[in-house]
Order: sequence, then C-alpha cells, then structure tokens
Amino acid sequence: MQRRDLMTGAAALAASPLAAPARAQQARLLRYVPHANLPNIDPFTNTAFVARDHAFLVFDQLYGMDEQFRPQPQMVEGHVVENDGLLWRFTLREGQKFHDGTPVRGRDVIASIRRWGARDAFGQALLARVAEMTEPSDRVFQIRLNRPFPKMIDAFAKVTTSCLFIMPERLGNVDPSTNITEAIGSGPYRFRREEWVPGSRVVYERFGDYAPRQEQPSMTSGAKVTHFDRVEWHIMPDPSTASAALQAGEIDWWEQPTADLFPLFMRGAAARNIAVDVINNTGLIGIFRPNHLTAPFNNPAVRRAVLTAVNQMDFMTAVIGDAGIQGRPNLRREGIGYFAPESPSASTVGLDRLRKSIDAARAELQAAGAMGAKLLLMNATDLYSINQASLVGADLFSRMGFNVDFASTDWGTMVARRASRNQIDQGGWSGFFTFWSGVDHWNPASHAAIRGHGTQSWPGWPTSPGLEAQRDAWFDAPNNAAALAATTEMQRLAFDEVPYVPIGMYYQPTAYRRNLTGILKGQPPLFWNVRRG
Repeated sequence: MQRRDLMTGAAALAASPLAAPARAQQARLLRYVPHANLPNIDPFTNTAFVARDHAFLVFDQLYGMDEQFRPQPQMVEGHVVENDGLLWRFTLREGQKFHDGTPVRGRDVIASIRRWGARDAFGQALLARVAEMTEPSDRVFQIRLNRPFPKMIDAFAKVTTSCLFIMPERLGNVDPSTNITEAIGSGPYRFRREEWVPGSRVVYERFGDYAPRQEQPSMTSGAKVTHFDRVEWHIMPDPSTASAALQAGEIDWWEQPTADLFPLFMRGAAARNIAVDVINNTGLIGIFRPNHLTAPFNNPAVRRAVLTAVNQMDFMTAVIGDAGIQGRPNLRREGIGYFAPESPSASTVGLDRLRKSIDAARAELQAAGAMGAKLLLMNATDLYSINQASLVGADLFSRMGFNVDFASTDWGTMVARRASRNQIDQGGWSGFFTFWSGVDHWNPASHAAIRGHGTQSWPGWPTSPGLEAQRDAWFDAPNNAAALAATTEMQRLAFDEVPYVPIGMYYQPTAYRRNLTGILKGQPPLFWNVRRG
C-alpha cells in the first residue's frame, strides 16, 4: 500500500458525511464496514452472505447455533417429538414481538418455514416430508411428517444461507420468488429503511422490546444483549478509504481488510489501536462455478480438465497473500475437496484429480474438442477475494487454451446476471468464482453448490441423480459411519462430474478498534455482546 493511496483515502473520507459525526466518538453508535453492498433486504431470495448478516440483526431464529455447532433453543422454549418421530410440537417463548408491535405467533412461524423451505436446500428436504403444519394456539405450532426427519432442529438452527428467519405472516406469505420490501423481524435491532442508501449506508436501531434469553451468548445462540443504540454499515469505495477510516477511529470494525494491510495494522501506532483477528475458524472455501447448461462446460470432460489445471495455492496466495497474523502464521490451505476439511463429512477421496498440470489439462481440453472455446467469466471487482481469484482464473483458462472474455461489474450486478440461463451472446455466462464459509460445506444439507437437481439448483444448474441419491442417503443415515459413507461417495462423484471446481481455502482476518470488546467467534459477524470500552 502506497502512502499516497492512504492519504487519498483519508482525504475522501474527510469530505464524506461519515467524518463529522464520527469525531464525536458517540459511545452508543457502532460503525461497521461490511465486505459488500446490501443489494436487497430479503434473506430468503438473496443467498449472498451480506444479506444473511443483515438478517441476523433484524430477525431471530427458532434455534441458535453455538460455537460447537450444536443447536440451542432461541425463540422457542423447547419441543417434544411423538408418534415415532412423525409429530413435532414446539412452544414459543412468551412476550416476543415483531418490530411493528404485533406478537410472534405460530402462524408466523409456519408461513416463514414455508417461504424459506421453498428456496433453501435444507428446507426443501424438510418440506418434502411435511404432511401438515398447524397452530393449536398462538404460542404452539406443530409439524406432522409423512417420514421421520431427525435433522429438523439442525435445519432450523443453520447459519448457512439461507437461514430460517421468522417473519410476520404477511411477509411469510410473499411469493418465494419475489423480494420482500419490508424487513420486519423480532430480532435485537430494527432496520431503518428510510435511512438506507444502497451502495452507501445501512442503518439499524436497537429494538427496545427485544427480550433476550438468559443463557451465555455463543455464536447465534444464547442472550442477544445489545450495547449500542445504533449500528451503521458504511460501504467504502476502496480498501485505502476503509483503512484510513479505521486508523482515524472514524469506523470501529472492518469485516474483511485486504491482505496487504495486515502488516500495517500490526505495527506502530496502528497496532496499539487496532486488533487483527480471525473470528470465523471454519475458513472460506473458494470455488469456480461453471455453467452446466451452456458450452463448453456442459461437457464433463471440459470441467475435469479445469480440475487437472488448478493449483489451489496459486488462488489462495492471490487472495490472502503468503504472510500470517499473530497466532495464525498461515492463512492458506490447499488439498480442499467438496466438504470442509474439519467437518464430519470430509474425505481425501479424489484429491489426486487436482494435478496442477497445465500441459495435462491442455491435452484433456484438446481431446474434448474444446480447445479455443469461448468463455464469458463474470467478475465482481468490488469484492477483493472474488476479483483476485477471477484474475488468476482468467490467466489459467487462457493458458489452458480457452478464449476468455471478462464481464467485470459490481457484486450486486453479478448476482443478478448469474440468474440468467441464456446463451453467452444473449446475456448468459460461462462461469464465475466465489467463496463460501467452511460451515456452508459442512454437510450435504447446507451445501447448495453440490446439489445436482438441474434447473432447481443454485446458479450453474448441474444435473446429477447420483449426487442427489447420496444426499438422500445422508439424510436417512442411521449412524455416523453411514453418513460419512454417503458424503465420501458424493465427493467421489463430484470429482468425476464436477458440479464446481474447489480452488482452496483461506482464513479471513477481521480488524477492529481495540476499544471494542465482546466480539463473538463464529459465523456470521454478530452485533450483540459487543461493547465499547
């Protein structure tokens, strides 16, 4: 980072609306820089992490997830299971209100489950087994199944996109393919829509009627006690501006600083005022997602050629550098397959397909008849990790023998475009790079990118009856050994059919002013328990 870049960022900041109120050091205000702009406020239609992170301020969940990834009651007092696992009865905590003052009722929960389940992979598996959902009373709802679903609570507590957030019935009844226009939840903060400036600022205000649980907070479970009256998200135009703002105390917390700034924050005056730490210990897993509906990636031999060429460490070095931080000297990992390496689903099967050989990949591409094929790669230049991975990928594809074209936009535009199933010359695309939290790849239920159910799949739309069958086998597994057998076979199939190409894993440090305490470990970034001083 050049000094003139930092000075330019600081000058731009001083001229912005952020600077003046920040100097007042308002003790009850937390200023935060998220990794991306919030494109819309619907956490069910938008699978981007930033939409989920927004939702955790506004909405609450039936069950939270602690740091050991164990579900814990959150909006419910508890549940009972009867009739050999076919009837589940849940009782809501007393006194819960939505931000519009209406009480939280069983009918709100049922509508939310239906809307979430229409979009989410885990939710779809649940709804396929639901015979009926009813509300015996305002605080009680029950789910009658046609087949047992022992992972019910795991589904309700998941922190992977899309999470089950509880909305008022009127929002739960909105068509699942249509974005909600209100963000009304029962969570610890209310969304100030009138102050929302897309691409610039998102504002949240403490919800005075929120009644936290009494247990100790642990990730998304336990007491959600807020110590700030107001939380503001500020979308910064570039890393130098965010860096200058953090050093000057104009912001409190920067979610994802770029790797070149870690040394700056860890020496001199900056180190005395700024902490750099990894709070998400499940890491971030990078993938290249090919479009299975269009040439050349509708040919599995072409997708396998990409596997042969990939050197995961090249991608991870471009994203996070080769230096570490205090307590974690290495932020990069290679040898990453189709499940998070620390998860109970992980396996080494098929990893030898990652051969790091351009020459071998060129030969495979030639044999597949795709040498010189045109690729249209989408890239989000406003997300550092995706941009860096895309640049490495474009170079790799060119050296393999593809004819590469780039469509560089902001993240929100890229998310909108990736929904298109058109051919390249009609606004379609060939592939894109993105990142998932390690917990997203923890098991088949939360792992949207490994699904193989065609046009219902996450964009890229692979079709794989074998992957779907093994996913079903995992849901029905009677024990851990059977579950691991299913995920091991899924990985073997995935390395052959290539729903996507794993490009490695890294640990993303966050940076915050040292006068903040109580930042919880885990995923996602959370705004309760945090205080100043």
